[in-house]
Amino acid sequence: MPTLKDSDPKVWEILTHEMERQAEGLELIPSENYVSEAVLEANGSIFTNKYSEGYPGKRYYGGQEFTDQVETLAIERAKTLFGAEHVNVQPYSGSPANTAIYFALLNYGDTVMGLKLDHGGHITHGLPISFSGKTYNFIAYEVDKDTGRIDYDKVEAMAMENKPKMIVAGFTAYPRDIDWKRFRAICDKCGAIAMADISHTAGLIAGKALENPVPYFDVVMTTTHKTMRGPRGAMIMCKEKYAKDIDRAVFPGLQGGPHMHIIAAKAVAFGEALRPEFQDYAKQVIKNANHLANKLTELGYTLVSGGTDTHLILMDLTNKGVVGKEVQAALDRVGITLNKNTIPFDPNPPFNPSGIRFGTPAVTTRGMKEPEMEKIAHWMDQVITNIKDEEMYPRVKAEVMEMCSHFPVPGIKV
Repeated sequence: MPTLKDSDPKVWEILTHEMERQAEGLELIPSENYVSEAVLEANGSIFTNKYSEGYPGKRYYGGQEFTDQVETLAIERAKTLFGAEHVNVQPYSGSPANTAIYFALLNYGDTVMGLKLDHGGHITHGLPISFSGKTYNFIAYEVDKDTGRIDYDKVEAMAMENKPKMIVAGFTAYPRDIDWKRFRAICDKCGAIAMADISHTAGLIAGKALENPVPYFDVVMTTTHKTMRGPRGAMIMCKEKYAKDIDRAVFPGLQGGPHMHIIAAKAVAFGEALRPEFQDYAKQVIKNANHLANKLTELGYTLVSGGTDTHLILMDLTNKGVVGKEVQAALDRVGITLNKNTIPFDPNPPFNPSGIRFGTPAVTTRGMKEPEMEKIAHWMDQVITNIKDEEMYPRVKAEVMEMCSHFPVPGIKV
């Protein structure tokens, strides 16, 4: 970044430190990943200069021949990846995209069902203090207390009792795959619109490692980062009958000009996801998550639902006598990044929860496999069981850095 270094050395220095942090540590936050150099280049391209309100072929400003081409390319690639009838690639991020879906297909005050936040749902799935919870009558379904899994019979009974206008299926901290067909059947039985939020697993679905809900659901939202390895943004896929309402809700309903540099980067990421090697990546993400989960279980850790079907692991730290906040801080000191997280039926508050959430998308992108997962499990165990031992931290940090030096981060040259 020679131009930036000369123009603004303070920002250049901050970015340099962040590159070092990413390269020298292990990123286990399941919603984070590394994009390719090609995605980075498109993300920082001259499309950032262009306003493009409207849609391809129907813009409000001139000079749109190339913006139309790149947005159409992103749309067509997304349709191919997921088998979607209609795609809108303009949403700025996941929360605005979910808001657009509600705005398009619901009336204020309508009844909606979504997974409770501390049971694995998202703030836009009806958290009472969020826009979604304040604007619509959200009814939360939960996981089973004994299994940590969604009880579909209970969801069906709740749906038949409350007759929601929409049911949201999706998660941000639920480690198991979702039975999309069962959700579709429940929606059909109670007359609800079927909506899926696949933000966390979209890359695993595109990589054919998990089942695709798009053929069954009325509308599907996903972010384009996380397991998709694209830029920070989102897209909405829907049946053709909802296309006009969705497009009007995104623009002009909620957004103005789309971020064309981000849409260009989405097109690049979707193109990468269409390559055969992306399927290898998606399968390895799940293999790594399972191996890491199994090793931690062998070391005496309690995992919510007993393990994982996806990229994501949720750990209950209660039996270790520590809480998520202190474990997150301790692991940060050795270069292992994850996040504190509530667990289902957590007696502790969200800022000091009983659990931690972590996953394998980013480390898999770097090329790590099962042997590295074993090392990560043992490092996590060393830190958690010796959390008061100050001499342990520099030793483990040096070991983490040494392993990371063999697995470069795409786009980073330290």
